[in-house]
Parts: sequence; structure tokens; C-alpha cells
Amino acid sequence: MRELTNLRGQVEGWLALHRQVRDANELLDLAMADNDESLGAEVAAEVEQLERELGQHEFKLFLSDPHDRGGAILAIHAGAGGTDASDWAQMLLRMYTRWSEERGFKTDIIDQMDGDEAGIKSVTLTVDGEYAYGYLRAERGVHRLVRLSPFDAAHRRHTSFALVEVWPQIEGDDVVAIRPTDLQIDTFRASSAGGQHMQKNETAVRITHLATGIVVSCQNERSQTQNRENAMKVLRAKLAEVEEQKRREQLAELKGEHVKAEWGSQIRSYVLHPYQMVKDHRTEHETGNTAAVLDGRLDEFMVAYLRSAVGQ
Repeated sequence: MRELTNLRGQVEGWLALHRQVRDANELLDLAMADNDESLGAEVAAEVEQLERELGQHEFKLFLSDPHDRGGAILAIHAGAGGTDASDWAQMLLRMYTRWSEERGFKTDIIDQMDGDEAGIKSVTLTVDGEYAYGYLRAERGVHRLVRLSPFDAAHRRHTSFALVEVWPQIEGDDVVAIRPTDLQIDTFRASSAGGQHMQKNETAVRITHLATGIVVSCQNERSQTQNRENAMKVLRAKLAEVEEQKRREQLAELKGEHVKAEWGSQIRSYVLHPYQMVKDHRTEHETGNTAAVLDGRLDEFMVAYLRSAVGQ
């Protein structure tokens, strides 16, 4: 039923666009017959809107992964760079939150570890919205920041790194079967910011998947039940990625090649000094408007990557 609903939505979107084009053509005929300039200007504005909508519909055809249409789980981890890296992770969290807000997506932080002096060491959040995973999967990898450090007394230039991970939200156990005997569940007192009201009770949850060694934890909700549900959501996503990685490795072996994605090969650089530039190293797409990018204007980078991934 979910697949049927998705397919019906796609078909109805194309049919609605077709009706709009037909109406615009009729309006154009009237404008030409009456030599009406004001009506012609109205048609021109309608055409611009139709071109934008057509571009959006065409782009969605590139999002062919089975999970592209659904929500995403996004994790950000501070890397090399000390306090600057923790601050950089905080900046990335703001960037993705603003991007989500612009699209009308709902975000919810389910686990967060604050930095020692500033920023965050790591954060995990859910992003709910149509095609959230399809877009955000373009952000996987290491992000590099170059700037004059606000934490350096000499105000020298520093380079910081942060790792962004993205998984699709997996609903239920139809994709990944998880046996209760494979789980070790521990509870502890929440220690993140905002968790003071939970200190008397062990509401935070840590789940270890014994077969793979994957560990997930959640502590931002008020109840142990909610934290456990969120932890299971993250675990299902990570296990699904493990299965997908196995499948890709098997295919690569058949093809005679296998390329691993390793930490340290940044996908994008954000340079704030000595010049202003954001550049994606996978597509060579770049812009000098760093403020807009850090404020959530990411679509052009996501689109460039996703188009290159399908050879368009």
C-alpha cells in the first residue's frame, strides 16, 4: 500500500503538470488572438513556473534508490582539529537544520555529545520529509573547513574536519531481521545538555548488536521507551547499510574492482580564509557565497552530485 501511494503521487504530479501546460497553451492562444500584452506577461510568468516544476519532476527521476523517497538519519562527528573541529560539527548541524527547515522537513536530535570547550563531538538526528534521504545521501563523507580560528589567541588559520554519515530510515523488520538474542541493551543516566531532568533515572539507552559489534545510543528523549525506539531505528538503518555494502562488494568483486571509501578523503572544502569558496571535489562544483551555503543553501551541490552519480 505504501508503494502504491508513492506511485500514485508521482503519476498525479505528472498529470497535474500536464494540465497546467495545457491551460498555459490555451492562455497563450487567447493572448495572441487578442494581442493582449498583459495576458502575454502572465503567460510568460506561468511558463517560468512550469519550467521550474518540470526541472523538479525530472530531477526526482534520478532518485531511484528504493529508500530515496523516505526519511533519513544523519550523523555528524568532529574529526581532526580539536575544539575547532567540534565547533565545525556544530556549524554543520546548523547548516543541515536550516536546509531541512527551508524544505519543510522535520528534524529531531536523538543523541548528542557536547564538545569539551565548545561545539559538539557528535550528534545524530532524524530528518523526516519526502526525498530527505535521496538528497542527503549526497552529503556522506568528510567535510573540511579552513578559517581563522576563533579559539586561537594568535588568530591563526586552522583546518578542521568532520565526518557526515547518512542512512535511510528503515521501517519495521521487513528489510533487516533483528533477533532479540543478538542484542545487548544497557541503560544509563543521560548526560547531554537538556538531560538534567533525567539524572535520577536511567532513561538513556545503549544497544549493542552482538553479531556485528555495532553500538548505538540515544538519550535525548524523556523516557527510556522513546530512547529505545530511536536507538532501534538507528540500528536498523546501520544494519541495512551493512547488508547493502556486502551486496556492493560482491558486485565489485565480480567486476574485478573494489574501491573503499576511507576517512580522510574529503568530499567538500569550505574555505573562509584567505578567500571565500565552497568546492565539492567529486563534481568540481563551487561557489564563492560561503555564507549562503553555511545557511543551508545546499541544493545546487546535492543536485550536481546526484546528476553526476547517474552520468547526467
